[in-house]
Amino acid sequence: MIDPGRLSLALLLLVTLPAAACGDSSATSEPTTGSTEVGTSTTTTGAPGPTGTGEPGSTTGDTTTGGTSTGGTSTGGTSTGGTSTGETSTGETSTSDASATATSGDTGGAVCPPDDPLPADGWTSALVYPGDDGYLVYVSDGDGNRIPDFGSSGYRRGEAPIPAVATVVEVSPGGGADDTATIQAALDQVGALPPGPDGHRGAVQLAAGTYTIVGTLKIDRSGVVLRGAGDGSDPASNTILEAVGDDPHQRDVIVAGSGLDDRWKPEVPGTRTDVVSELVPVGARTLDVAEPGNFVVGDHVVIVHPCTAAWLDAVDNGATAGDQPWSVGSQPLVFKRQISAIDGASLTLDAPVFNHLDRTLAQSYVYTADRGKLVTEVGVEDLRIDIATAGGEDENHAWNAIVLRGVEDAWVRGVTALHFGFAGVTVETGVQITVDDVRALDPVAQVTGGRMYNFDVSGAQQVLFTRCQARGGRHHYVSNGTTWTSGVVFHRSTSEENYAPSEGHRRWTMGLLYDNVRELAPTEADMVVLGLYNRGDYGTGHGWASAHSVAWAHDLADGIGIIQRPPTAQNYAIGGSGNFTGATPPAPFKQPEGYIEGTGKPGLHPESLYERQLAERLCGH
Repeated sequence: MIDPGRLSLALLLLVTLPAAACGDSSATSEPTTGSTEVGTSTTTTGAPGPTGTGEPGSTTGDTTTGGTSTGGTSTGGTSTGGTSTGETSTGETSTSDASATATSGDTGGAVCPPDDPLPADGWTSALVYPGDDGYLVYVSDGDGNRIPDFGSSGYRRGEAPIPAVATVVEVSPGGGADDTATIQAALDQVGALPPGPDGHRGAVQLAAGTYTIVGTLKIDRSGVVLRGAGDGSDPASNTILEAVGDDPHQRDVIVAGSGLDDRWKPEVPGTRTDVVSELVPVGARTLDVAEPGNFVVGDHVVIVHPCTAAWLDAVDNGATAGDQPWSVGSQPLVFKRQISAIDGASLTLDAPVFNHLDRTLAQSYVYTADRGKLVTEVGVEDLRIDIATAGGEDENHAWNAIVLRGVEDAWVRGVTALHFGFAGVTVETGVQITVDDVRALDPVAQVTGGRMYNFDVSGAQQVLFTRCQARGGRHHYVSNGTTWTSGVVFHRSTSEENYAPSEGHRRWTMGLLYDNVRELAPTEADMVVLGLYNRGDYGTGHGWASAHSVAWAHDLADGIGIIQRPPTAQNYAIGGSGNFTGATPPAPFKQPEGYIEGTGKPGLHPESLYERQLAERLCGH
């Protein structure tokens, strides 16, 4: 088993790629050393304080990352620190809490290959297992399908810990008045500062207390963090944002990013070129292009496999049962990537593709992404969002607690979100996002379609949800983003009192990993709690909802996990407990069963697929 407690150190030791090839060009590993005048008073500020304790009985994941700033706060107003220390995370983890890392456990990456031997009573899958050299071997089936590598998901692809961004502005609650404008002004003030070499401008620190939020808070400049004092229920020591009213109807409480859900369509003119590889199989990181001279190492690119009549025919037109079949052009396979190497006509990407790119079915192409409006290096930390509702099925209230939209290399950590209608956290046009130690609890809405998706990805890639808790919703851990969504990891998280399954929800979501997720208390026995399957004519032609997706050591409790095989692809359940099946019933639509192995057998190795894959990637493998 991988020894917990060393992840941050391993990450710092093993990042060897050049900055231009590892992340946004505006963010490097250099610390900020300068100072910035932002007000008339001078307050020296420190690193962020500890996270909150969360809900009683929940996973708390308290993290100690530095001292909490205490100076310069005035009731009902804003205090600005005259000097930005520009401190950045050293990667050190508090020894008082071994779980206080971005992934809740050391990847073992300080040793290459990872020091993660097979226990005496352990077993390995026939499809992925350590080889003689200590690295994982992946076995493909006769159609070239294999379990993908998910080790590039999360903030900075897991190559750096979430940073401790220095506080430069402090805000305290206004005593019942609307605090939206005051907090927004502080965010805008920090956003107007020049970014440091690390891409960070600074954090707005909200003192403990209750803040009334009537509007929407927007973090729309790169390098800005909104941080509270904790996410517990006691305002004496935690920061509570109380979202009140419904104007505009069903608004978002916090939006981090540009706000543009453009799904990486903007492209740099003159860079588009065809992929000339006859087949780029699922899991591959290299492909050949017609015009490699259009690119340089470090370029952010978009790979598109068009939705043609031939591809639709190969996937049974979506298998939408009684609904209209998917139409030409409706479901292009889209992957946002960064070029890590160029060798002749061959481009090497920072992360694999999560579907076959078959030239006999569609002519794929690549272009350089236009990132002019993209927001990077933003975060929301250590606060509680409580949306005021009338309870029951009330839908006249704020709808989403946190939206990450038009963003890359961002994070949410140490947050509790309550009483939303749609999502506690939703990601749209987002890449390399970490959502760590977050609770999305007790949504308020009608228990029906389009509501209660506690943790949602709707057109997002390389997203890591770790140490999260979902309660009282419908689809707790879900992709609602179709073929623009892939490489999403739900890791060491819990689900309880759900009314519907966690799942790929519609239209060929690719590369979901449910890794050590635990179902604690479904609303009824023998209900479907996980779906990697066909949804037929559910919703609006949902059809094949998941492809190349994996349940790894998923504990279903007394629930059911449906695993079915799509045409040209596969879905997997490895290890875990409960009832995994592809049969109808309980599956709603008759399709071939997917790959199911080792249900009810303890000791699956590696214990966490994501952690092992990350460790191997940090070893350069």
